[in-house]
Amino acid sequence: MSTIEFNEALVGIQSNLFSFAQNFTKNREDARDLTQETLLKAINYRSYYTPNTNFKAWVFTIMRNIFINQYRRNTKARMIFDQGDEDFLMTSQRSMLGSPSERLAVKEINEKIDGLNDELKVPFKMHFEGFKYKEIADTMDLPIGTIKSRIFIARKRLMDQLPDYQHLDN
Repeated sequence: MSTIEFNEALVGIQSNLFSFAQNFTKNREDARDLTQETLLKAINYRSYYTPNTNFKAWVFTIMRNIFINQYRRNTKARMIFDQGDEDFLMTSQRSMLGSPSERLAVKEINEKIDGLNDELKVPFKMHFEGFKYKEIADTMDLPIGTIKSRIFIARKRLMDQLPDYQHLDN
């Protein structure tokens, strides 16, 4: 599939994507954001689309995974119970930028991930972004066992290269 055909196919399902996103988010602005993020990710991962397969299902799977990952991140917000004169229940959400030490840690981890060779980095990143082993295997046209093995090896190498982060709890 050429770049032009790919982009035309994306534009052709954009309204369907927006409707699908509204079902997830129940909010027009969040649905627009989710649609945009899905389009961007589809364009970035265009090379992983297998021609003559269900394009619409591939893009909708990307959207579903993005939404699930965002939902998981949002539910990890910690709850704080204030024991003052009046009881308050508050959510403790970190700044989107995080602390300086968190930003340095993320930078260091991303550098190590980017340092992996593509045969390990691509399946590892896809799995981290929420793709299932089967989806990665289908996208990369490899056996599922190979995908699992590559993700395991990538994790092992990252753990060896980043010993300071092995026992962090989120």
